[in-house]
Amino acid sequence: MRSLRSAAAVTVCALGVATAIAVPALMDDGGDGDGKGGARQPHTVRTGAEAASADSCRDPEASLRPSSASGPAIKRIKNREVNGHKLNKLIAGVDQNSYRWGYRDPATGDLTGFDIDLVRAIADDIFGDPDAVIFRTIPTSQRIKALQQGKVDVVVRTMTINCDRIKDVAFSTAYFQAGQQVLVPDDSTITGYNKTLRGKKVCTAQGSTAEAELDKPDTGAEHLGAIKVKPVPNQLDCLVRLQLGQVDAVITDNALAAGQAAQDPSVKLVGSRFTDEFYGVAMNKDDDDLVRRVNKVLENYRQGGAGSPWMQAYQKWLAKDFSTTQENPTPPVPEYKD
Repeated sequence: MRSLRSAAAVTVCALGVATAIAVPALMDDGGDGDGKGGARQPHTVRTGAEAASADSCRDPEASLRPSSASGPAIKRIKNREVNGHKLNKLIAGVDQNSYRWGYRDPATGDLTGFDIDLVRAIADDIFGDPDAVIFRTIPTSQRIKALQQGKVDVVVRTMTINCDRIKDVAFSTAYFQAGQQVLVPDDSTITGYNKTLRGKKVCTAQGSTAEAELDKPDTGAEHLGAIKVKPVPNQLDCLVRLQLGQVDAVITDNALAAGQAAQDPSVKLVGSRFTDEFYGVAMNKDDDDLVRRVNKVLENYRQGGAGSPWMQAYQKWLAKDFSTTQENPTPPVPEYKD
């Protein structure tokens, strides 16, 4: 059993991070069973009047073909003015509390991580400067709204591409594969997403794919006999509740949970991931040319095998934490639609 001193120290640390969450919904900074796994073969999704809806639901990861052309969205971003002066910056919605993905370096206060590197690659392509970015930290529940209201150009925040979300926003091709898994205290008797959750309080973030999984009638919380507590704005709020003993388990992306377990030895991932999910860069549905431009960036980001920018970022930020949850990592094969 964890000592009170250890638990208190972890809680203080977590509460310190939670304090950083208690900011306005958008915050400027200049500077979300067993997995099926397996590599996917590239293919083109054919769309048409009769098949569009079915295809988009079968293959939500299929995106527009890459192009470096500058259309209305790119021109809007490049010509954006503030107080009569060109801003010359990409506005990106990100996380500031997901270790290894989007978080503040405690030594510098700068936003860093796998997602942040990708944002900088997009900014470099559009403006020729990886620092030409305004970061806006966004709660999980506000990602889609921020795009629809034009408060950000892109959201790069461990955001899963799925059929529900493509109704509201556009996505790039997938840049990372993850899945839902269970995070519990190190002395928990819970063994995974199964009947050991019966009678246990489970936490998820509002608007997350984990919440959607728990709401499924045949496989969710009701089926397992678990108690779904009120969803929280950010996934990290669930970790705080777990550390305080207010909930028994957290359902979240294994990509996020692996980083949390690496930070805090009092929690652990159990069972296998029980979904296959793909992260994409989210954009406004009307910004087709921006989607194509980001896909062009991703095309270059994946190229080069072990020396690719994607693999360099993976080795820098994720390899250590993912050593027990993902083998032979490679970027997902892009899927396109006509």
